Amino acid sequence: MFLTSFLKKISSSENKPQPTKVDNVISEDAVPISSVNLPSWKDGTVWSTPLGSQHDVISQCQEIKEIITDLLRMVKDPEKPNTLADLQVITDESVQVQPFEGDGYLVRIDFNPTVPHCSLASLIGLCIRGKIQKNVLERIKLDIVIAKGKHSTEEEINKQINDKERVAAALENPNLKELVDSCIREEE
Repeated sequence: MFLTSFLKKISSSENKPQPTKVDNVISEDAVPISSVNLPSWKDGTVWSTPLGSQHDVISQCQEIKEIITDLLRMVKDPEKPNTLADLQVITDESVQVQPFEGDGYLVRIDFNPTVPHCSLASLIGLCIRGKIQKNVLERIKLDIVIAKGKHSTEEEINKQINDKERVAAALENPNLKELVDSCIREEE
């Protein structure tokens, strides 16, 4: 149902190419979907509606969620000696996973900066993205966002940490890349 309303909203806007049917979309009816118009952090309705799907798909999503949550527990805060889990920036509820396009997954991570004006929120988002991209081999579409109402400039930061070109440009800076690497490095 939620996917149907989302797709109707997309298909009614602008002159976009006709969507193609995806065989393994989890819904009550077969719903056409365009891989160009995947839901993202901007469409909160996708993430607020629970899946009513097959048991094996739910268990695969749960397994990916646990893997990602465990990985994120080890990410260090850029300012403090604590991890993001120690500071409650990342919790078990922070990671959401849903299937898309057959063998792919939508992964959304809502993180909660320690203060509403945290100057390092973008860097924390980069660290989260770097840790997942370095360690998760599954085919995923990754959305990292600040939890709603938890930062004074959340919309701007969400755009920044979900823009591939901005992320790539940020990681071209050797000092920033070194800082991200030190935050995601696992202790031996």
